[in-house]
Amino acid sequence: MTTPFTAKKAHILSQLAVPDSDYSDLSPIGAVDHNIRQLVHEINELEGFVTTSSCSGRIAVYLEGSPKTSSLSTEDDGNPAKTTTGGKGGGQWLYVSHDPVQLDDLQRDGALLSLLALPGSESVTYPKLVHGTRYTHLKFEPLILHILCSSISHAQHALSAALTSGFRESGISSINSDGMVMVAVRTAGLAFDSIIGFSGDAGEASLMVTEQYLRTLIEVATARFVVNEERKGRFREALLNAASKPGHGEKGDAWEPAGVRRERKRAEGLQRKADVERLRSEQASATTEDTGL
Repeated sequence: MTTPFTAKKAHILSQLAVPDSDYSDLSPIGAVDHNIRQLVHEINELEGFVTTSSCSGRIAVYLEGSPKTSSLSTEDDGNPAKTTTGGKGGGQWLYVSHDPVQLDDLQRDGALLSLLALPGSESVTYPKLVHGTRYTHLKFEPLILHILCSSISHAQHALSAALTSGFRESGISSINSDGMVMVAVRTAGLAFDSIIGFSGDAGEASLMVTEQYLRTLIEVATARFVVNEERKGRFREALLNAASKPGHGEKGDAWEPAGVRRERKRAEGLQRKADVERLRSEQASATTEDTGL
């Protein structure tokens, strides 16, 4: 029997099955990045789970848009690899990669700046006025994954796997009237955002740091890529193991971490509230119809 969840999952999987040349999403490159495709595939093979957005982790250089419209986002629904596509709010992605920068291949002076689409560092300078200045950011953003689950018990498995794998800011982000639950797998502990330059009124780009300082930031990001990959592996193993156990997807008395229990209770409360509101709406509608007879 087709349920709202199975219909939703079938629709999502049909979109992912489109050839890369025809596939498009809201990310700068409009595709699922290569470092998370296998994990996405394995999750989508499991009963009761389907991924709705993903990013394996990335390093990026981002130029803000105008102050009135700029929106520096740390999450998006897709997964850029490398791009110079315009960002949200009029901003611009100067560089995006889901792989660590290989500094050994960039020993020549200016090579790193060229890769990151940054101006030469001979004249490090600073903006005269903060107001109206468009800043250039170098950012590392760890894995983020949204998983739609068919039930609270399925969501409990996904959330437990995330929290015990180091994705400490994971949680249930929404629950709908059909009982489907959205779990966000994420962590803020690995992320960093450093201002490295700015763009003046005339659009000229300037650096506020030296190339050597940029190399240090790249080394920090590279180390965090390693930790991010380790956590991704632990999450994969934990979720696949939980999904393979007898009784998976059914409510039981197994021990659960305090954070998982808290999120589960919250989700159950939201579900009960939605059920009550729906019942009240149905009763009000029935009363109105009876009055009109």
